[in-house]
Amino acid sequence: MPHEQMFDDDDPVYLRVREIALKLPGADQKVSHGRPAFFTKNIFTMYGASQKIDGEWIQHPQSVIIKPDPEERLALEGDDRFWVPAYWGPYGWLALDISDATDWQEIAELLEDSYRQTAPKGLVTKLEGS
Repeated sequence: MPHEQMFDDDDPVYLRVREIALKLPGADQKVSHGRPAFFTKNIFTMYGASQKIDGEWIQHPQSVIIKPDPEERLALEGDDRFWVPAYWGPYGWLALDISDATDWQEIAELLEDSYRQTAPKGLVTKLEGS
């Protein structure tokens, strides 16, 4: 059974994340489990996430899930803005809510770092050349 769409096509935050993600070489988008997923061969970010706290599901509709650079992971885990998303967290992924105070340059850097962790080497080389 397909999942219900869990985002608005005209959400300005989603549109900005989409713009950043699709600028990366070979990036494309699909809807997976009702949420936008950005990928090359593998997913490098998703827009929107959930978190289970004390048995209760908390939805974070305006957030991104990223695979951090292993050298940055501890620093991000120590930052209160980052949290472990349901399903993805056990595989090393973190999530960040997006708000009016969000630094979009930071979002772009996080997406690029996640892309570098998941994209084929040829696309990462292409990114470095641009």
